[in-house]
Amino acid sequence: MRSMAEVGNDLYTGKTSFPFVGRRRTWFIVAIVLVVLSALAPFVRGGFQFSVEFTGGSQFLVSAPATVDQALATDAVEEAVPGTTTKVATVNERDIRVQTSQLSDEQTHAVTNALAEAYEVEPDEVTASFIGSTWGQDVTRQSLWGLAIFLALTFLILAIYFRTWKMSAAAIIGLIDVLIVTVGIYALCGFEISPAAVIGFLTILAYSLYDTTVVFDKIRENTTEDAEASGRTFGESVNLAVNQTLVRSINTSVVAALPVAAILFIGAFWLGAETLSDISLSIFVGIIVATYSTLFVAAPLYSLFREGEPAIRQADERVLAARG
Repeated sequence: MRSMAEVGNDLYTGKTSFPFVGRRRTWFIVAIVLVVLSALAPFVRGGFQFSVEFTGGSQFLVSAPATVDQALATDAVEEAVPGTTTKVATVNERDIRVQTSQLSDEQTHAVTNALAEAYEVEPDEVTASFIGSTWGQDVTRQSLWGLAIFLALTFLILAIYFRTWKMSAAAIIGLIDVLIVTVGIYALCGFEISPAAVIGFLTILAYSLYDTTVVFDKIRENTTEDAEASGRTFGESVNLAVNQTLVRSINTSVVAALPVAAILFIGAFWLGAETLSDISLSIFVGIIVATYSTLFVAAPLYSLFREGEPAIRQADERVLAARG
């Protein structure tokens, strides 16, 4: 059985090669299916769930209650303000967080007393806060503006660095693929879209961009060689570059995912630190999706964009003709 060092050496020299470019039609079909499923998946659960920071509303935190039974909170709010939309969560395994639609001062006072009575604590142990819908709209607008500016700057910088807009376009499509699939999986898990989650999504785009840039830099190095002298077609040069950086991409992803997985599964799920779950889940899922997208979407897509150029097509034909 070959060692990882031997596998890595064979991939780098081309002795072993995975057909990232040769079977790109299959990878593109898989990518499209994943994007469609990711776009539809949240609606299976009734649509995206946005946190109170986006929707606006009231939030109550019951400190050190006698029990963490979430049903008590739902019943207490319903009794105090009938018909109010309620979301209940346990925080740090000892506190209860209750989010409701917007309440008046009188309703807020009634819910505070009801929660205090239900959980056998003093009213001053129930902290109430209010977030207006206007503030939530501002958060949404600024998040979208941040995403748009990030993608625009990314396109411009990559186009300047690689001296071709086609490589930049392939990278942007890969980033969008990462964003859609990550958000879809995140929402399918039943987590709310919160400001922390948005930060996680933007962090993942930066990670994906780094991974894509490393792979594309190797692609540029391989494809700047004279095609006839190297004995490879353009697609083969791209495929070789992806295989040469494959071990590095996997190692980087594993190293990046391990600490995030520790935060997610040990800190958030086991120890109950739910404040970490939003950002850690989005980053954990995004790291995996970003690695897949770079290898199976962005790089093969760039090859597809360039292979139709007259100069490259003619060079490929000469290479194939020389092989007999």
